[in-house]
Amino acid sequence: MVSFDSNLAQRVIFGENSIEKLAESTIFLGGNRVLLVTDPGIEEAGILKRAYSALNSEKIPCYVFTGVDPNPTTKHVDAAVQFAKANAPIDLIIGLGGGSAMDCAKGANFLLTNGGKMQDYWGTNKATQPMLPSIGIPTTIGTGSDAQSFALIAQEDTHIKMACGDKKAQFGTVILDPLLTETLPRLVAAITGIDAIAHAIESFVSTRCNPMSQMFSLRAWQLLDTNFELALDAKNSEARGKMLLGAYLAGVAIENSMLGAAHACANPLTARYGITHGIAVALMLPHVIRFNKTIADEAYHELYPDGNLADRIEALMQTGDLPNTLQDCPVQHHIKSTDIATLAKEAAGQWTAQFNPRSLSIHDFMRLYEQIY
Repeated sequence: MVSFDSNLAQRVIFGENSIEKLAESTIFLGGNRVLLVTDPGIEEAGILKRAYSALNSEKIPCYVFTGVDPNPTTKHVDAAVQFAKANAPIDLIIGLGGGSAMDCAKGANFLLTNGGKMQDYWGTNKATQPMLPSIGIPTTIGTGSDAQSFALIAQEDTHIKMACGDKKAQFGTVILDPLLTETLPRLVAAITGIDAIAHAIESFVSTRCNPMSQMFSLRAWQLLDTNFELALDAKNSEARGKMLLGAYLAGVAIENSMLGAAHACANPLTARYGITHGIAVALMLPHVIRFNKTIADEAYHELYPDGNLADRIEALMQTGDLPNTLQDCPVQHHIKSTDIATLAKEAAGQWTAQFNPRSLSIHDFMRLYEQIY
């Protein structure tokens, strides 16, 4: 059997109303004065009130930063840090929301404890000082940020995504409460669900996969594939709970294996055109699976022995009413066919590209983009 080194150093609390254990979890990690990082939508949905109430039950002071936007940049992290300093001393950080809120919380942890700017931590293990204990509470069913030690933060000027990773930044406790996903609209559930599915699939065939990571990838895929359609119904808390757990397991798999070309191609689409990350990933995933077939067909068959995996992904996309081409996507700027060469160059430079099971040339990236144009 292949040798491997796996990291599984998190406490996971799963179940309906498990957010009520937030105060106990905070005390367990030594928190007495908390920074909670979230976004305005979480506040409007009433989820923030539940978290605040749980902390208040033990009289734990909580300072709430709600200034997170989708795909957080260095500007959002800097603002969170300044907010935390204005309410110092902070001794624990909570990320509540989707991947954006959790990534911003991790980013703030880097700067509050180690100083400097976010660019200083682009890469792995560049934090030299201890970091604050932290708790991740996902309210979507797809990002996997709760399981990972990486914060994905974009540069404010270029919107290039920086993967800033350090084991010290990983949430010490993760709370998975299916009821927190009840306010998630059907389309958002589809978008984040497909992103989680991509995590399970790409981590399963990554060049860095191992028996442990594949165990998590496979179980994640099984939960996600069988519950995707059911979880589009906001009232089906059981299905959404299984999706939430599947998304977490896929995140654990990523932490121990990495991703591939679908994510490498998706990031420039988000950075340049504002295409939602999960939609960008969904557009690319079936074509990347077909591209990898000559190398990874056996692994894909292990995931989905009942048929063609790429076709299955396209069927799930149709069920979730997700677009199949760039022309079907609402974008910030018009996408021209002449942009494909630039997109291909940027995709080739993405960190995840190097872990794809089949290596890609610039021409290969161009071909993938042409298939979704």
